Amino acid sequence: MSTSTASNATGTMIASSLALSLRYTESLVSTIPAERFCEMPTKDMNHPAFCIGHLAIYANRVLDMMGRGDLRIEMPFTDEHFKNGVPCVAQDGRYPSKEVLCDTFFKGWRTVLSTLPTVEDGVFARENPAEGRFKEMFPTVGGAVNFLGGGHNMMHLGQVSTWRRAAGLGSAD
Repeated sequence: MSTSTASNATGTMIASSLALSLRYTESLVSTIPAERFCEMPTKDMNHPAFCIGHLAIYANRVLDMMGRGDLRIEMPFTDEHFKNGVPCVAQDGRYPSKEVLCDTFFKGWRTVLSTLPTVEDGVFARENPAEGRFKEMFPTVGGAVNFLGGGHNMMHLGQVSTWRRAAGLGSAD
């Protein structure tokens, strides 16, 4: 597999957006006390544990889409409490610790980050293997990967940013 910039331009571009979201995640979560990671300062607000767990489950899906399922990370939790459509609840024992959630999130997405520039542009031009509305919105692998690593991450990180303010922790560093 070639890793030249010319044949891997798409992955390299997506990687720059993903790198930004990972730096932003670090700044958001680094000063949240572990015991507050599941706190719900207002009704119907997604707490950091939910947001980070939700985002963590998508890294392996992105690796699969790019044909790099061999790089999937071992998940220390299932997507049961984090998949799309599942409500966020105050901690009742269902959520893993801040350490487990953050370690899983960063391990998965850093694996994606290092893999992106090695994926041939032709892979990103392939049809999105997903079904339904997600495939309608993002008909190619590149569109889906770009959204999941960039826009999707940043949407949920915006929730963590709002949570920080509601919890009295202010903006991230």
